[in-house]
Amino acid sequence: MEKQGHPKGLYLLFAVEAWERFSYYGMRALLVLYMTKFLLFDTEKAGSVYGWYTGLVYMTPLIGGYLADRYFGARRCILAGGLLMALGQFALAVPSLPFFYAALGLLIVGNGFFKPNISTIVGKLYEPGDPRRDGGFTIFYMGINLGAFFSPLICGTLGELYGWQYGFASAGVGMLAGLLIYHFGAKKLLGDKGLRPVHIPKEQGGNQPLTREEKQRVAVIFILSFFVLFFWAAFEQAGSSLTLFADRSTDRMIPIINWEFPTSWFQAVNPLLIFILAPLFSKLWISLARSGREPLTPNKMAAGLGLLAIGFVVMIMAAALYEQTGSAVSILWLLVVYLLHTLGELCLSPVGLSMVTKLAPATFASLLMGCWFLSSALANLVGGIFAGNYDSMSLTTFFMIPTATAGVSALLLYLLSKPISRWMHGVR
Repeated sequence: MEKQGHPKGLYLLFAVEAWERFSYYGMRALLVLYMTKFLLFDTEKAGSVYGWYTGLVYMTPLIGGYLADRYFGARRCILAGGLLMALGQFALAVPSLPFFYAALGLLIVGNGFFKPNISTIVGKLYEPGDPRRDGGFTIFYMGINLGAFFSPLICGTLGELYGWQYGFASAGVGMLAGLLIYHFGAKKLLGDKGLRPVHIPKEQGGNQPLTREEKQRVAVIFILSFFVLFFWAAFEQAGSSLTLFADRSTDRMIPIINWEFPTSWFQAVNPLLIFILAPLFSKLWISLARSGREPLTPNKMAAGLGLLAIGFVVMIMAAALYEQTGSAVSILWLLVVYLLHTLGELCLSPVGLSMVTKLAPATFASLLMGCWFLSSALANLVGGIFAGNYDSMSLTTFFMIPTATAGVSALLLYLLSKPISRWMHGVR
């Protein structure tokens, strides 16, 4: 794989991230179903807990990134975070409400140490100005979605058919597998990258105030984080309202083999499509960069928001059909929605991760990666609370709201793309 021109360390981080995401998405595929069917939470409470959990999962990376930059180094934080998340998954396997909340706490803290720092190390594999960086992050993103694809199939099947504890325990086993790969491969393939806290000598600009150019680049990170908030608040309906629509309003029977498609397996559709399409996007960005035709980063993200909005237009049509007929709709509706959302995600998420590592000053790399994930924290919180309204309004009205927020955000970001790009000072 080195012949493709990417550092070998990228593929180690790819594998570690794949197992960590197997763990996270395995439990996420079961979380709402577990709360509503076993813990007997009503839809509003389940949506609220889901929103707070997924929100805090993306909020703690701000703290984990700061601690890595200042005190521990990214590599130690990754190890500590992985261990805490493994404990959290095994705690979820205990069918008890106190263990349930304790497990969510362990997962939230563990993810804070893990998530910003593994992304930052990917960025450290590339020199400034390296045109392979966006492509490298897209490959890394494939690792995220490789794990996310298999986890609902394995964890979801075990949880729904054999017992919730087996689904959550299998997610814990996945996290341990990722830690073992990381432990045995990091020293050889990553060298000293991320091993120590960031320290730049004074003579090289350490401990100096940010320049005007650096301040504008940091401002771009926060501006784009604001727009990304609207993307993830809508996109993360996949784990809540779209799961409920799949469970209650979708005909999941496959007639040829007379088999019902499990609800949790819908969580595997998006990562499968990512895994198929990500290599094409990786090659596309590299090819466009080398020919001088690569779109501006804000334009890529605006396209992602636009595709997300179109996906929810399809969802409105499916919801309207269900409300008119009173009969479960074809599984094809949701598959088309997931395809459009996946195309949008590939235009926005890996590009955003790459963008942060390009724009962030070296002394704040992990901290600013945590700030980037903070937008996902707020988005997941808002999205979860919004999903709690699923039973209190018509389905068409419900899905019109994310359609409008994503569509308006796409248009506004497109209009602002040139002034935002000027503040990036040559970084594409």
